[in-house]
Amino acid sequence: MRFDSFRELLLHWARQMPDAPALRDGNKTRTFRELWEDVDARAKALRAERSRCVGILADGSLGCVEEILAANLAGKQLVLLDALAPAGLLKTLIRYTDIDALWGDEDLTEELEIALNQPCVEDGAGKLLFFTSGTTEQAKAVVLTDHSLCQSAFNGSSKLSLAPGDTLLCLLPLGHVFGFVCGLLWGLNCGACVALGRGARHYLDDCAYYKPTAVSVVPMLLGFLLQHGCVNKELRLILVGAGDCPPALLKAAAQRGIRVSFGYGLTETSSGVAISVGGDPYAMDVCPDDTITLGEDGEILIEAPTCMMQGYYKQPGATWEVLRDGVLHTGDLGRFDADGRLHITGRKKDILVLPDGTKLFLPEYEARLMTALGHTELAVTLKDNKPLLVFVGTAEESALWEKLQGLMRELPRGQQLAGILITDEALPRTATGKIKRWELQQKVG
Repeated sequence: MRFDSFRELLLHWARQMPDAPALRDGNKTRTFRELWEDVDARAKALRAERSRCVGILADGSLGCVEEILAANLAGKQLVLLDALAPAGLLKTLIRYTDIDALWGDEDLTEELEIALNQPCVEDGAGKLLFFTSGTTEQAKAVVLTDHSLCQSAFNGSSKLSLAPGDTLLCLLPLGHVFGFVCGLLWGLNCGACVALGRGARHYLDDCAYYKPTAVSVVPMLLGFLLQHGCVNKELRLILVGAGDCPPALLKAAAQRGIRVSFGYGLTETSSGVAISVGGDPYAMDVCPDDTITLGEDGEILIEAPTCMMQGYYKQPGATWEVLRDGVLHTGDLGRFDADGRLHITGRKKDILVLPDGTKLFLPEYEARLMTALGHTELAVTLKDNKPLLVFVGTAEESALWEKLQGLMRELPRGQQLAGILITDEALPRTATGKIKRWELQQKVG
């Protein structure tokens, strides 16, 4: 089904299947009729409030989903925030995005209230802001709408359909567009039941508890589920996205009789633009509303009129750098096979995508390493899907680790170095001195 708004989606299924389960959160269930009634009632209360831009500390709970939907129906601008982010970072993001009201953890909300703005957003109805998954300094707030997100859900479901009676397990954070669209809207769009994951401590038993027929995951989470044997017998479809996935993981899932599909998309396109539906999970069909072409250098260029972002929030210059005449310049590299299916071959930009979907902006990351080590001839690449420091020169590895202790403590666990390679071989560089990332990756890999 194609819906133009969250309101239209909720009303349709509330009328067509009022008693069918829409959301499950532990032992709590909302039918489509109950979900609509709860959201509608909350939206009426929110309309009476002075706020215009609501920040949601997205914890993935039933209350969180209902608040997002209700605030949208009430005409508020929404900003999806990572509930686990440090308070200092959240305060910066609150000021940047003009948030004047918060929903979420009461203690954290009280701590963050000093950062709230006076109501100033004039045209925020329907807008939802998601942050790109770069490092802190590089992340931008991407302006999407309930319309673009609904179109993205339609695009995905037209390639991978769910049905009433299916249960989609949502393990991904709703503060990221892949989790929001492919963990939540995909199921609601199809009239399926969405089971809301109960947090990281339940990764080992959520599949057994909810018995899903489909689940969306990032590569790291897929590896965790397979390693611990957490997949249930009813599971028939796994959608993998937001990062490179080792072939061994996809093969391991397929050997369990589970269909595995890989998706490619960006926050800027409201999530997926291509999904694999055939035997090769890396050969992806382009979604119906999207057009993908390749630049002369192989860069993936996307036209997605129904799903494209409105821009980066309050950053017209940064928007123009990537979005010109309706064409998104992704910085990713790809090719089309003989059947017209898209394959991702690399990244034009100096960005590493980690298995959990986090992106490392390498010039910034390497500059911090250079400062900590007092050494400039180094680079970071991936080894076994983890960040590896390539250090050109002579040094003791233990001495390098000692110098890096302070910096590593400041970084999230997933962004910390997993190893150090000391070499006397010069880094591969272009004529202008830039590191040939792909060649370095080949040497290390």
